[in-house]
Amino acid sequence: MSLLLAGRWVMITGASSGIGAAAAVAFGAKGARLLLGARRLDRLEQVANRARITGAAEVQFHFLDVRNPESVTEFVQWAGSIIRSAASEPRNLHVLVNNAGGAHGLDPVADGKDEDWETMLQTNVLGVLRVTRAALPLMPQHAGATIINIGSVAGHEAYEGGSAYCAAKAGVRKLTEVLRLELCGTGIRVCIIEPGFTRTEFALVRFKGDAERANKVYEGMTPLTAEDIAEALVWAAERPPHVNIDQMLIKPTDQAAMHKIYRRTT
Repeated sequence: MSLLLAGRWVMITGASSGIGAAAAVAFGAKGARLLLGARRLDRLEQVANRARITGAAEVQFHFLDVRNPESVTEFVQWAGSIIRSAASEPRNLHVLVNNAGGAHGLDPVADGKDEDWETMLQTNVLGVLRVTRAALPLMPQHAGATIINIGSVAGHEAYEGGSAYCAAKAGVRKLTEVLRLELCGTGIRVCIIEPGFTRTEFALVRFKGDAERANKVYEGMTPLTAEDIAEALVWAAERPPHVNIDQMLIKPTDQAAMHKIYRRTT
């Protein structure tokens, strides 16, 4: 039996685009009540409107920069006040999706930039730790609550130019394993979803707006979509309370490994 998400509170970081936006729509379609955070409020408002149309019971959004501890504290306090003042049960957070992250640059270590490294470690690792720490008091015990972290195939396989990003996503995988150990016995489930090549704004951000270079990443292949990953997130959260999906590695059929991509020629 699936665990019903209708009426339950779901918090999603990095919800203004890509997997976060698709997750908001997917959880909204299940009738969930959404708490969305991101830096781009104009984009976040558009996502919130889409989620309402799909059937979300309630959608609230607020500025969030996971690199900033004060921003994380303010966001979770805001979320907590909404949950506690809700007109109906439940008055706790059922699902936390730590999605905010991303890659910046593809330089070898010898040419790496401190700003890129710091941004990747702040968003992908410290941001997940900060949001989780702040949100845990809002989550019920022994109720099938779920923390889902977004990792990457890069956390398993290294590639040239990916030093800080691979390290960051390996870090997400390890901190997820630590949380699984620490929360065992609380009823709070901990999961990591690790996508392979997924066509979102990821490559465009990595290459700092260079659309031509970003498009070449997916040239000749059929990558995953944000909706593919969002479907997996919802499925993991819907499992019965006694079922924990520890890890899920998802790749497009055309990607056997980081360096093994089938590309069609035209």
